[in-house]
Amino acid sequence: MKLPEKASVPTMYFIGVTTGKSSIMKLFPAWAEELGIEGAVLKGIDLEIHAQPEDYRKVVEFIKNDELSMGALVTTHKIDLYEAANDLFDYLDPFAQMLGELSSISKKDGKLQGHAKDPISSGLALESFVPKNHWNNDNAELFIIGAGGSAIAISAYLLDPNKGENIPTKVIIADKSVKRLEEIERIINKVNPAANIEYHLISDAEENDELMFKLNPYSLVINATGLGKDRPGSPLTDNGKFPHNGIIWELNYRGELDFKHQALAQIEDKNLLIEDGWIYFIHGWTQVVSEVFDLEIVREKFIRIEQISNQMK
Repeated sequence: MKLPEKASVPTMYFIGVTTGKSSIMKLFPAWAEELGIEGAVLKGIDLEIHAQPEDYRKVVEFIKNDELSMGALVTTHKIDLYEAANDLFDYLDPFAQMLGELSSISKKDGKLQGHAKDPISSGLALESFVPKNHWNNDNAELFIIGAGGSAIAISAYLLDPNKGENIPTKVIIADKSVKRLEEIERIINKVNPAANIEYHLISDAEENDELMFKLNPYSLVINATGLGKDRPGSPLTDNGKFPHNGIIWELNYRGELDFKHQALAQIEDKNLLIEDGWIYFIHGWTQVVSEVFDLEIVREKFIRIEQISNQMK
């Protein structure tokens, strides 16, 4: 891993796996102009999935000690970076501490801050396409394929006890990793110990097909595995049957998007509502940009950012 050179202008970093392929690299200059931070730049830092702890620490220490390195958005590495380097932060927000992950690195008054923004950004994204009282009707269930950081954030948002009965009647979470399933179970038990949750350790896509086949109509199915973006494939086979009147959320917005195409093949037969990760992407980035550059992005400004992004997509 090669660290960036010392920043000569206000610089935000994107800590990921294949950052150069992300649409944000094209969008950021237009966003910066709209937000009044012209001259600020965005640079990618690519790390292997599950990189060595010392690599995460080196990146965090570089940002912490370099004056014009303003902060970073973290994707893919949210949990690993937190576990490796949380002691380097002067402040960790409650979501970061509860979820054990970091999606935002920023500085304020000379102190290094870490935030977990995904519960906020995933909630804003969900509110844009899931009907307001969806979970109060029709015994809709939630099936999350993948138990990583995004799955944890979405669960934390949807299972908030303050929502009363407007939560899924059942949540099914499937992953190939025992460790990830244990971690998400630990966190959900803190968020809402009364929620109806099933955890499934699976070994192949056929098992996910079987779990999905049992879902009630109107259920929400989410691909939170990353498959179809940085890695090829889908967590389902082409034989998987989506629930009637279901809401299908492909968290990826770029790549082959196999999962989304599988849903599109059944959109008329099953009367599906299908969303990709584009609005989640915009909310996720604006949440972190506002933190890094100490900006307030009001609704009107967000709408403008979304318009600009859609035009450049």
